[in-house]
Amino acid sequence: MLLTNVLLALAWIALTGEFDPVNFVEGFLLGYVALWLMQPVAGSSTYFKRVRNAIDFILFFLWELLRANIRVAISVIGPSSRLRPGVVAVPLDVRSDLGITLLSNLITLTPGTLTLDISADRRVMYVHTIDLEDHEQFRRQIKQGFERRVLEVLK
Repeated sequence: MLLTNVLLALAWIALTGEFDPVNFVEGFLLGYVALWLMQPVAGSSTYFKRVRNAIDFILFFLWELLRANIRVAISVIGPSSRLRPGVVAVPLDVRSDLGITLLSNLITLTPGTLTLDISADRRVMYVHTIDLEDHEQFRRQIKQGFERRVLEVLK
């Protein structure tokens, strides 16, 4: 279905004669809607759920990125900056190389956190944070936020 959607987007570009990224996105969205409308005829697919999961994932990451930037700015600029850096061991449910790489990169891209290492058995990720109040709460945020969404996208 993804290939069909991309081909519909390319057909849209060819029909409109405008070869730019915005026009590709428009064609992709139009193709997505057309494929969704054709579902009763062509049969159902998990493609539509996967696209929604990917969009949710991107929006979640952008929101977390914004929140982390604000938290770090307040911590650094604040009048009484008392940062409590720490390293937290986060047990992993994600097992694939792609999933672990994606999760560790998302954590590292988020200001104030850094993935330090993955255990040899790939069951624990060690994460550094610049301001650690509660180890368990930090673990929950990683597991229920980033890791849960990585697992949803990679299903």
